[in-house]
Amino acid sequence: MSKQTAGREGLAAFFLRQRGRLSRELSAVFEATPRGQFLPPQWEDWEWSDRMVPIECGEAIEGVDLQAAVIGALGIEPAHRVLEVGTGTGYTAALMARLSARVTTVDRFKTLCENAKQRFEALQLSGVTVRHLDGSNGLAAQGPYDRIVVWAAFESLPRTFVDQLATNGVMVAAIGAGEEEQDLARLSKVGSRFEREDFARVRFQPIARSIASVI
Repeated sequence: MSKQTAGREGLAAFFLRQRGRLSRELSAVFEATPRGQFLPPQWEDWEWSDRMVPIECGEAIEGVDLQAAVIGALGIEPAHRVLEVGTGTGYTAALMARLSARVTTVDRFKTLCENAKQRFEALQLSGVTVRHLDGSNGLAAQGPYDRIVVWAAFESLPRTFVDQLATNGVMVAAIGAGEEEQDLARLSKVGSRFEREDFARVRFQPIARSIASVI
């Protein structure tokens, strides 16, 4: 079986798992964004797997089913400005860039930022900006954002992000202790507070409050 055939079959299996969950727009975005190009070469066969995959800098990319659930929960619209904390390989930023007006994605690892930039350039994605910085408190100077997603866990509600969201903005983040399973929550801004809706259980790393010193 060729790699191209395997990729099509994997994508078809993913769509079957997601039947009834993906909008038409989001389905088209997944089909147009080659996930295998965002994985280390030794893991390309796991392109459409629902399991986490190791990547550079000792990090991991979430399974595609969880990525789909998170982006679906965000409800991104064409005029939205999006902030992502935790670039990883850049795959979810690439998806969101096809759905929104602008994505700013930040990561504490310079290697991940540089690699993601190269992938975006290869796909000619112009609506995404990569920043190498500590995103644990967001990026207030460039807000407000319509949507925020953080691929890490907070021990309690991340209230510092409320002011970085536009009116009726939405944030998705994991809430709970780092050594345990956490609740993945959809946090909707209502006035100056969050309304919380949990929609999955995950095990994310605790939010890191620094920039990696070497990589």
